[in-house]
Amino acid sequence: MTRKAEYAIEVENLTKRYGDLPAVNDISFNVRRGEVFALLGPNGAGKTTTVEIIDTIRTPTSGRVTLFGMDVTKKKHDIVPRIGVLPQGFSSFDRITVRETLHYYSRLFRCVNPDIDGLIDLVNLKEKTKEQYKNLSGGLKQRLGIAIALVNDPEVVFLDEPTAGLDPRARREVWKVLLGLKEKGKTVFLTTHYMEEAELLADTVAIISKGKITSMGSPEALITHNANYLTLTLQSVDEKTVEIVRKMGFDAVQDNHKDIKVRVEHMDDVRRILNAVKDGGASLLSLDVRKPNLEEVFLKLTGEAPRKDPAGEGG
Repeated sequence: MTRKAEYAIEVENLTKRYGDLPAVNDISFNVRRGEVFALLGPNGAGKTTTVEIIDTIRTPTSGRVTLFGMDVTKKKHDIVPRIGVLPQGFSSFDRITVRETLHYYSRLFRCVNPDIDGLIDLVNLKEKTKEQYKNLSGGLKQRLGIAIALVNDPEVVFLDEPTAGLDPRARREVWKVLLGLKEKGKTVFLTTHYMEEAELLADTVAIISKGKITSMGSPEALITHNANYLTLTLQSVDEKTVEIVRKMGFDAVQDNHKDIKVRVEHMDDVRRILNAVKDGGASLLSLDVRKPNLEEVFLKLTGEAPRKDPAGEGG
């Protein structure tokens, strides 16, 4: 496969300024055909600006962006029919049904023989085809929005914060739809601030902070390269457990639940700590050993904790 055929999107030294403010600051990356690419970052990091330049809505201050080998500033007319977009805060017409909505957008985009029933099945809205948009829950509206973004059978689909503001159950329903797109081989460009979302869906993750990409790779590679340790959690009724662990040279921290968290490098360290606690006569109620996740990488690289949504999930 040639380089041109391998990449659906190529971004070179992209910068976007608003006055003196660099919303996007000299970033470069490529997106392979058929992959899910997640641009991950806190609010105001430059995610939406980046995606709106790539999908031809905004013009860059400098740099070059190509889709399918075509410059987005020069070939918008040729690019737009080949992409689908779900913007942040998507909304539609209150009083038309799910099926009517898809027929409306298919005519608007001048689609030839759109597979409306196939789209309805893909986003799991078969039981809601006669429901008016205003009566749909937030999760159902987002699933309809994804169907609209796919109505022209695009080669690349852009989803800007597709699960923002949804409760955990609705978010997982949307994830099922996105995994379906992945199985169909669509190229998906996803912006999100939800760590679990990026870790579950993406082949490649780029972390952006203050307009700059701080790191990029597969979720597994980012975790391995940036957070190569284990976290041992001990639940103990004995206060001297912390003292024992700290005397061994480990940094033991008690959280709000009085659990003791210890960062270790190897399972041998876990065994040493457990033996020392036992020999010291301290008691343990339970223990847990976990590898780090993308949230910890994000915190390290951006210096910001992921946003928490109203339902209490990390985001």
